[in-house]
Amino acid sequence: MQDSYVGMIARSPILHARKDSDSLPLWPWLVFLVGAMTCLIFSTVSHLFACHSQRFYYFFWRLDYTGIALMIICSFFAPIYYAFSDHPYWRFCYLSSIALVGFLVVLTLLAPALSSSHFRSLRAGLFLFMGFLGVIPATHAVILHWNHHQIRVSLVYEIVMGLLYGIGAFFYVTRIPERWKPGAFDIVGHSHQIFHVFVVAAALAHCAATLIIMEWRRGLPV
Repeated sequence: MQDSYVGMIARSPILHARKDSDSLPLWPWLVFLVGAMTCLIFSTVSHLFACHSQRFYYFFWRLDYTGIALMIICSFFAPIYYAFSDHPYWRFCYLSSIALVGFLVVLTLLAPALSSSHFRSLRAGLFLFMGFLGVIPATHAVILHWNHHQIRVSLVYEIVMGLLYGIGAFFYVTRIPERWKPGAFDIVGHSHQIFHVFVVAAALAHCAATLIIMEWRRGLPV
């Protein structure tokens, strides 16, 4: 990777495409954007209002978990849709399977009993499990299109995304650094803030990977 994925996103021809340019379905890309924005909005609302009361606390944190699950589900749509455009059977299998798993995970996370801090590791594990389900279609896509340079580059970005999510989950579960100095990071620098930084960085990496696949599908140089 010769340039940052932020620069990749900013300069992508997809974002500056004219109305008369080659047609490419954009709804899978919009699904990801809507999912990401929904996740961040749910998270913002939860952080603002969860402290209101115990009832609000459990309701809004379950809303937050739902937003995370939605973002993970929506992240699969664009790369799978474009990478398997010539293989509609596999595209349907992967998208329907991931959507079903995501739906079941959301139902599990909405259970009031799982909202307590005792199940923090379980929640992180479910999110990571959903994310790593993408290894199967990603491997399949690479095998199908290994001779295409753009697919290999997008795979690198997706690996970066997985690493960023994993590191963020590590801070979320271990509560580092506040567990070392309780009270010192209540305002700035605690694990949940670090977790969100890695989540946003991972989303940007996924954006870059998806845009590369979209440009490849349109026949544009990367």
